[in-house]
Amino acid sequence: MDVQMKHACGLDVHQATVVACLLSVLDSGKVKKQIRTFGTTTRELLSLRDWLLAEGCRRVAMESTGVYWKPVYTILEGPLDLTVANAQQIKNVPGRKTDVKDAEWIADLLLHGLLKPSFVPPPPIRELRDLTRYRRKLADSQSAECNRLLKVLETANIKLASVASDAFGVSGMEMLDALAEGTATPAEMAELARGRLRGKIPQLEPALDGRMEEYHRYLLKLQLRRLRGLDQDLAELDARIQEKLKPYEKQVELLREIPGVDWILAAVIVAELGVDMKVFGSSGRVAVWAGVCPGNHESAGKRRNVRVTKGNVHLKTALVEAAHAAARTKGTYLRDKYFRLKARRGAKRAVVAIAHKILVAIYHMLSGDVSYHELGDLYLDKLNKHHLTRNLVRRLERLGYCVTLQQQVVQQPAA
Repeated sequence: MDVQMKHACGLDVHQATVVACLLSVLDSGKVKKQIRTFGTTTRELLSLRDWLLAEGCRRVAMESTGVYWKPVYTILEGPLDLTVANAQQIKNVPGRKTDVKDAEWIADLLLHGLLKPSFVPPPPIRELRDLTRYRRKLADSQSAECNRLLKVLETANIKLASVASDAFGVSGMEMLDALAEGTATPAEMAELARGRLRGKIPQLEPALDGRMEEYHRYLLKLQLRRLRGLDQDLAELDARIQEKLKPYEKQVELLREIPGVDWILAAVIVAELGVDMKVFGSSGRVAVWAGVCPGNHESAGKRRNVRVTKGNVHLKTALVEAAHAAARTKGTYLRDKYFRLKARRGAKRAVVAIAHKILVAIYHMLSGDVSYHELGDLYLDKLNKHHLTRNLVRRLERLGYCVTLQQQVVQQPAA
């Protein structure tokens, strides 16, 4: 294999140490190898950077293992050209597993140009990504806490969730506070209902008549306190995310044109993908990277059914959420396509297919800075109008009808 560069350094990154292997090609053609071990404190990493610069090395590679590579990348980026490689793609041969050999293997691959770099967004996008990912964790914690609270209510035979569509709305929270205090009667708590829920007061009174013990009220108070704390944290985090989204307002507005994409999902998409689609090259590559397209498994000319590929789980989750929401948006192409696929392939495959279509649309919108073009729910019918008409006529004839087709004449409006 031909050598692609004069200097290359491979890093084997751990929590407490970084093993660096520097390979330098001499004028004679021989390769000089230097091995050093550094700590992971800021001072040690700055020493690593100074050593590499003093040796004339600008190309550095490391594995994307855990989160330990992130501070190393942050401190070394700038003067050095860093490559973060997928650990699954650069495994060494069995029986050669030591820290030194791992660093040497990475450096050797980099020296010969055999490493495929992973996508690492610029610092502003990385900061936004940390915020959106933490927001997801808080939202999951909020959902889990709501489920725990409902479980306590069921234990006390309180059927509020069976009557109220949203047990954690304004009316529901007031009733929960009253249940935690334990001083109001079921009739008094039912009168706390507001809006359309007041029409269910006759059902609310028996639903709120349970067996609330002292420990039920204790748990309920703790859970309500945690829910309000999470609401406050989410509101504060949303304000921070919106502030960080200001440089990308145009891209967010474009993404919100897609059915099923709100500002939160648009923020997640920008945080995970970035706004420069040139790093991916094509819509197919970004679909593989996100994990919303099927893998390849072909042997002896037979193609076997395979699951979708592994990818960015945060982006995939956001795309699937958008697909579920798009399937509920009436009058759209995505909704019509979803139900056609659902009838043939099932709901799960259909929603992943819609997520793939949304991602392809995102790629082209961000690449060309163009708006979303809604095809409409009749687009697929118009593609093969004759075939659809023939099938509908056959279905009516099987039901016993005699069908006569006549072309509708569209009258032009008077001038």
